[in-house]
Amino acid sequence: MLDALTYGWCIIAVMLFISFAFVVAQVKHRLDVVDVAWGGNFIVAAVVSFLLQPEADSLTIGVRTLVTALVIIWGMRLSHHILQRLRRTSEDHRYVAMRKQWKGNLAINAYFKIFFTQGLLALVIVTPVLLINLTSGSFMHPLGWAGVLTGLAVWLIGFYFESTGDRQLRDFIADPKNKGKLMTKGLWRYSRHPNYFGEVTQWWGLAVMGVGLSFGFVGFVGALAITYLIVFVSGVPLLEKKYADRADWKAYKQRTSMLIPLPRRK
Repeated sequence: MLDALTYGWCIIAVMLFISFAFVVAQVKHRLDVVDVAWGGNFIVAAVVSFLLQPEADSLTIGVRTLVTALVIIWGMRLSHHILQRLRRTSEDHRYVAMRKQWKGNLAINAYFKIFFTQGLLALVIVTPVLLINLTSGSFMHPLGWAGVLTGLAVWLIGFYFESTGDRQLRDFIADPKNKGKLMTKGLWRYSRHPNYFGEVTQWWGLAVMGVGLSFGFVGFVGALAITYLIVFVSGVPLLEKKYADRADWKAYKQRTSMLIPLPRRK
């Protein structure tokens, strides 16, 4: 059973962290600081829930340790990647556009429409990890360790696609010869958004690992939430719209899968 009080402490911790990120953004005059903080939200939730975990047997503690470590690895890599990008560029155009559309106090708008909202979304997405760390009782996956290892394998596939896709795109953009060109090589040959595919896949892997809990299926809410956000709201749609009028993008779009890596169409 999930302890509501302990879960409440996780909510408070995430909201304090995202509020700190908001203060940094105000000082730096850059709302895209929230993108750096995105991975940190999950690290805070995972670590706090792990530290407050109820007593359990060695298997359960082992699984909790594993999923917490995976979230820390994912969050640190993502935050570091975005931080390096911010250091090389000006404020993300998405946030500049948002600021121009707001009415009233800019700081209040920024906090509640961006930072507070992202904190809430992170708490929904991190559901499988909170369930694993905070649910009392023994962990009994219906497939035993095979089920846990299956979830880990799915997570590792996702981590490979996200980290490799980000690195390939970063190296491509850094080469002056590629200015104005589309990235269509490496993993980007098989998916228009391999990094987003990787991010989604990692959360499905964590949800699979949580099936061994009472009501563990609830963890799939997190995987569904991140999938919906990336595919229909803030990830894929914004980038697809950005390049929609380019002829080379139209040709690339016809040949290449949107999200799931597949052989190129002729």
